[in-house]
Amino acid sequence: MISTPVTASSSATLVARRSSCIGPPSRATGHRSRPAVGGRRARVVLAMATGTAGIQFKKYHGLGNDFVLIDNRHQSEPVLSPEESCKLCDRNFGVGGDGVIFALPPTSASSDFTMRIYNSDGSEPEMCGNGIRCLARFVADVDGAEAGQEYRIDTLAGLIRPVMQADGQVRVDMGEPILEGMQVPTTLEPTQGTTVVARELEVDGKSWTVSTVSMGNPHALVYSVDGRPVKLDEVDLFRVGPMFESHPVFPAKTNTEFVEVLSPGHVRMMVWERGAGRTLACGTGACATVVAGVLEGKTDRRCRVDLPGGPLFIEWDEATNKIFMTGPAEFVFSGGL
Repeated sequence: MISTPVTASSSATLVARRSSCIGPPSRATGHRSRPAVGGRRARVVLAMATGTAGIQFKKYHGLGNDFVLIDNRHQSEPVLSPEESCKLCDRNFGVGGDGVIFALPPTSASSDFTMRIYNSDGSEPEMCGNGIRCLARFVADVDGAEAGQEYRIDTLAGLIRPVMQADGQVRVDMGEPILEGMQVPTTLEPTQGTTVVARELEVDGKSWTVSTVSMGNPHALVYSVDGRPVKLDEVDLFRVGPMFESHPVFPAKTNTEFVEVLSPGHVRMMVWERGAGRTLACGTGACATVVAGVLEGKTDRRCRVDLPGGPLFIEWDEATNKIFMTGPAEFVFSGGL
């Protein structure tokens, strides 16, 4: 195990060199979301610069989707602001990561603790599937929990229940998908009742078929383009990803998954995440991928989703309508600010 502290001088550099890192404007989602906040908390920034804050962190990743984890259960607000978290995520001048995740006190008697996350651009998403596995593993490691430990975690997308498995994997009850287009949200015209399934959308001069699903955060799932099945090697993610993310039909912006079907029980997927860009994996995106695949008649309810960082195993249980996600969460290193 590597323990890499961030020294007082490096923390000061983090603040000085990344002063332009400010969260984006608020995103009014109308669905269990919290807007990004700009500005600084002067006391914390000063503490980071002088090395007196004593904030300890651990870094974890879920299939390469990496996060800085902070045990914040002693107070109800995160010890870092969105702007400071953005600086911390910088891969040249900070620790590096796709986001900073805080374990906060529970908000009700029905939960064990609360998850808050700031993306690498300073925005705050409703939930993160890989992130919640990393958070569960982090708290289990801090508390010395055994295999079989189940956590009830408050998120902006509702109560999520991860369970630690004996093989080191984390199985997460992700709850029920939200299929009503207006609640995703999207202004695309529904094709099946109130649900948007395989609706054509013009992006970058091509006709893409889009299904929309919310797992507490919005997703646009793309299985075909110009009437042909998607081939991931032919998708210019860095070009079309931002176009989908900011398309006017997604008022809260969107995560976008491009999916190539290998068999009904096995797909490949790559993602452009809202607020983070290209990442190696997206847990809520993998869940939404299977939901959309079932609705389009392309996948089974139990499906392996291969992402650039590795596989996730997704099950959409017909009896309960719940989605279950199983995948790894691995410790990388620890340090202090």
